[in-house]
Amino acid sequence: MLRVGAVSYLNTKPLIHTLASQLGSRGSLTLDLPSRLAADLAAGRLDVALIPSVEYFRGHDYSIVSDAAIGCRGPVWSVRLLSRVPVAKIRTLALDEGSRTSAAMVQVLLAEMYGLRPDTVPMGIDQSAEEVDADAILLIGDRAMHPARGVYQEIWDLGDRWCRWTELPFVFAMWVARPGVDVSGLAEILEASRDSGIKHLESIAAANAATHGLTKEDLHRYFAENLYFRLGTGERHGLESFRTRATAIGLIPDKNLTSST
Repeated sequence: MLRVGAVSYLNTKPLIHTLASQLGSRGSLTLDLPSRLAADLAAGRLDVALIPSVEYFRGHDYSIVSDAAIGCRGPVWSVRLLSRVPVAKIRTLALDEGSRTSAAMVQVLLAEMYGLRPDTVPMGIDQSAEEVDADAILLIGDRAMHPARGVYQEIWDLGDRWCRWTELPFVFAMWVARPGVDVSGLAEILEASRDSGIKHLESIAAANAATHGLTKEDLHRYFAENLYFRLGTGERHGLESFRTRATAIGLIPDKNLTSST
């Protein structure tokens, strides 16, 4: 039986809409935090997982098993940089512990656009932005969607900034298998669940909006307009560009170097 893991975040809902039933006796589905999924996949406790793209880069001989993914082709709304100073003057950056991929993404953009390598500090999932002592804060998820007013000098939507700067889409997460796992027929299951989710975005939004402090209209718009759930040619180019750029500033290991030592 395949052990499948998925991120327990709102943006995953359309991908896993019917996944448990689609898997049936073929596999089991576990929901968890991205960092735990990555650790369980690496340790062999999971066979396939929807993991952050930066964890895919850091993995060993992982393979992408489906064109179902979480990405954006413009503003993403739920991933933001909130800066208390002009961005060019950021010296300290608080990173939301909920996302390693967005943490790498914002550091790539600051390095390339402004030549900045700010000191970073962790921001706990239970901490509020107001509690953190830093020039700027990376926020993801629900709390990034409605930042406090009158506090920040600049606010970036990181999906929008990435797509404008690189002229490529961004991929936050995709389905990945560890080496030696038989994934025959799995792509069709994952894509069927994704396709069902896309067809039922309105009902998914209605079921989840209020608990996340959103209207069902806002959440439907987020799913339909801000997120992109297919790993196409452009997304694969964006993924490789992200790997190259993150490697260049030392955020992920250079596999050409590690394989030769």
